[in-house]
Amino acid sequence: MSVKDTLSPEPRRWAMFLILLVGAFLPPLDFFIVNVALPSIRQDLSAGPSAEQLVISAYAGLYAVTLITGGRLGDIYGRGRVFFIGLTGFAGASLLCGLAWSPWSLIAGRVLQGITAAVMAPQALASVQAIFPDSEKPLALSLYGAVFGLASVIGQALGGILISLNLFGLGWRVIFLVNLPVAALVVLFGIPVLKEIRARNPIKLDLGGVTLSILTLAALIVPLIKGREAGWPLWAWVSLMAVPLLAWMFWRYEARLSDAGGSPLLDPHALNVPGLGRALVIALLFYTIAPFFLLFSIYLQGALGTSALSAGLVFLPFGAGFLLGPLLAPACKRALGVYVNATGMGLESAGFIGMMWLLSATPAGVYPAPALLAALLFMIGFGQGLGLPTLMQMVTGRVAPVHSGMIAGVASSTLQISTALSVAVIGGVFYAILDGRTDPAAITHAFTIALSCIALCLGAGVLLSITLVREPALPDGKNAARSTG
Repeated sequence: MSVKDTLSPEPRRWAMFLILLVGAFLPPLDFFIVNVALPSIRQDLSAGPSAEQLVISAYAGLYAVTLITGGRLGDIYGRGRVFFIGLTGFAGASLLCGLAWSPWSLIAGRVLQGITAAVMAPQALASVQAIFPDSEKPLALSLYGAVFGLASVIGQALGGILISLNLFGLGWRVIFLVNLPVAALVVLFGIPVLKEIRARNPIKLDLGGVTLSILTLAALIVPLIKGREAGWPLWAWVSLMAVPLLAWMFWRYEARLSDAGGSPLLDPHALNVPGLGRALVIALLFYTIAPFFLLFSIYLQGALGTSALSAGLVFLPFGAGFLLGPLLAPACKRALGVYVNATGMGLESAGFIGMMWLLSATPAGVYPAPALLAALLFMIGFGQGLGLPTLMQMVTGRVAPVHSGMIAGVASSTLQISTALSVAVIGGVFYAILDGRTDPAAITHAFTIALSCIALCLGAGVLLSITLVREPALPDGKNAARSTG
């Protein structure tokens, strides 16, 4: 038993943690719930393909680049206070989405949702170290991880249910407006319970790093999404060519800030450890599954003519697999050793290859064999649920403990950047192959090609994961003395 375990723990720690978990639950929920609603949004707001992609990628992209900032705001100003500010802002952004009158007003709401989600989401994970004794931390972290699987299950199904019910004639808008009563209840019951949690030695916010990181990501994602539809104008190429320069400026700024004794958003010296570069590339490849949820919904409703409710329920086997994967991870680790992450990503890749075969063997416009489709979806979900916890350990375990918090934020941001980029790139491949056609054969063909892209990316992640685990990290950050892997 550690010294900390002998001290009197916070008596309301579990109630406090459950309140903060709402902030970790709502962001992935609002990512998954929108996928089923996109066909309805496109019809109601006359949204084009690029606007559809921006509804997803604008949210994911802004969420990605502000996650580390959100965590540091909690360190500086108190995690309880920042959580409630983020939650209130998220509710306001959800109201804007629910009242959207055009595609761009909806995208503006999604941008604000992404920023405010990143403010509230990190506070739950950051609170674990502060309020729980060592003996209770594993359970708290398991609950934190299970939240994402639960959000994937509820998000897809709830989106379909709410749209089919058409509450108060609101149609798709209710998927955003439902956040308002949830936020109100959390504020009402949470303020009396949640004690302020603040870091002992809070660091200053790196506004320059935040600005440069946002500019770099925007210069990359916006032309990838808008360039194809606009015929690749000059501004798109200029923006893409500016990405290396902006990335270099960001890196140099952070290095100088670190050398001067400041608190950079991303410390280059902390990243200079063997294998960490490959681990982050694996994280980037891991979430290339993100466009699948959007494109599968389009396939189900556009090529097969299923309702929004039926399309949402189809995702349940994936969610069940995602929930079961982390629970069986300890047993799988005993059997597979260091290859758990590679196995998980391999199962995902095999599941997508199996789905490609199933769609190719099924006539266009005909629903694939339900039992086989459900089994493939379960395999994909189980693989992702199995691979995610070990992926985070692969990243954070390669640096000294003093940098683990920052690297955890970097890993989370990398996953979200992967979401935005893969929706932009693989979604762009889908729409380019579709080329404006709406017949079932065209949608099925474009979807199959997109599945092959996802399977290839995950396969590359499997190979990198195998090479990485053969070079175990040294304890106590001693690997930082080596050159980058």
